Parts: sequence; structure tokens; C-alpha cells
Amino acid sequence: MTTAEPVIEIAGLTTRFGQNVIHENINLTVLKGEVLALVGGSGSGKTTLLRQMLGLITPAQGSVKVFGATHYDCGHEKERELRTRSGVLFQQGALFSALTVFDNIALPMRELRILSETMVRDLVMLKLGMVGVEAQHVHKMPSELSGGMIKRVALARALALDPELLFLDEPTAGLDPALSESFVELIRSLREELALTIVMVTHDLDTLVAISDRVVVLANRSIVALGPIPDIIANGRHPFIKDFFGGARGRNALRIFQQL
Repeated sequence: MTTAEPVIEIAGLTTRFGQNVIHENINLTVLKGEVLALVGGSGSGKTTLLRQMLGLITPAQGSVKVFGATHYDCGHEKERELRTRSGVLFQQGALFSALTVFDNIALPMRELRILSETMVRDLVMLKLGMVGVEAQHVHKMPSELSGGMIKRVALARALALDPELLFLDEPTAGLDPALSESFVELIRSLREELALTIVMVTHDLDTLVAISDRVVVLANRSIVALGPIPDIIANGRHPFIKDFFGGARGRNALRIFQQL
């Protein structure tokens, strides 16, 4: 039996803002090809941990390695390489309001400065096709798009440089159940088609059940549970686990999981 190689390796991570300690001595490995979900109560540091993986925050202690390198001391060229190997879908999409759909997706391609405009155009249309956005929407501004469409365009931008690693921050937040389900199905199909490794922050149990392989539960500055959903429900004794998974929605999510 082969073991998947690590894509992200976190060792002894402490995150501190002034006197406020967010994480303390966190150790975590994200394996190639898996979908790892981060859950926890408000203030537990889910998004902060995601930002650590993205290299947007330098640890107070410990290390965060992505593809074997650390964002904060690997040098300019390596840092640029790391950026091109990962994509991010921010909460609410975070599209640039002054740019059209086309230009939002084209931006990371143009920043490379190695692609002709003809190639950029072809690649933008390819990415839009991958996420189910029709060509008629390319010249629209973000303000003209629905919430579901914004998510799809933002996902196309996240995939612009053919990343191996995809970060999702609350990917289904703000979507109604039908749109949420279709968006989750899109992510699941893209994961298989593109062999993506995905790290996701979510509070939505249906999304969690549908696409996560392992779940990290953050509380009290640390990881209080890590593993597949059934294991966490069966063995988790922390109050957050009981509240989050033990209610009616949690029991229903587990039933759905067992039917998959």
C-alpha cells in the first residue's frame, strides 16, 4: 500500500497577534489528492490557519511548508512558483469590482507576462467553460452577477494557472440549498478531473459531508479532533463536536455520508 505524499506540512505552529494566541503548537499534514476541511467555532482560527498555509501570515513559532518550502523565507523565485501552484476561492468570491468577468480571470495569467493575449483569451474561455459559465457573461461586471455566478467566476479565477492545490474559504456561504448543491458537485467533479488537493474552511455540514476526506476540528488554540467524519462523531468528546455533529443536521449528515 502506497502512502500519499505530503503537500502541506505544519509543525509546532504558534500564531500570535500581540498578546492574543490563536494557535498553539499545531501539527498537521495535508496529503496529496485529499480534501481536508477545517471546522471550529467562531474565533477558533480556521481562516487564520488557511492564511498561514497561503503564506499571508508568518508564524510566531514553528513552520508551514507547502510543496516542501516555506513562503516566508524561500526567496522571490520560489515564492512565485508556490503562488502559481495554488489557487484560492475567497469567501464571497472577492472579485475585483472594477474588472469584468474576463479581466478578473485573465489577471493572474497576465501577471505571468509570458502569455500572449490570444492565449490568455483562449485560456479564460476554457476556465469559464470548466465552471459552467457561458460566453455571454464575459463582459459583465461583478455587480451584474448573481451570488452563484460570482462563486463560479471566482472559482475559474482560482483555477486560472492550473494549480495543484486549491484553497476554499466558505465556498457555499450565501448560496441557497439548490445552488449550494450544484456548486459542491462542480467542486467534486473538478477535483477528480484535475487531481486537486483541496483545503477548505466551512461551517456547512452538507458541504463537509459531500466532499471532505478528513476533517480538522479546531478549538482551544489547538486541533481537538482529526479524521474522517464518522470517526470524529464516534470518538469526539469536545463540546463543539457534540454540538456541531450531534444535532439533527449532524445526524442527518452522517446518514447521508453512510449512503455515499
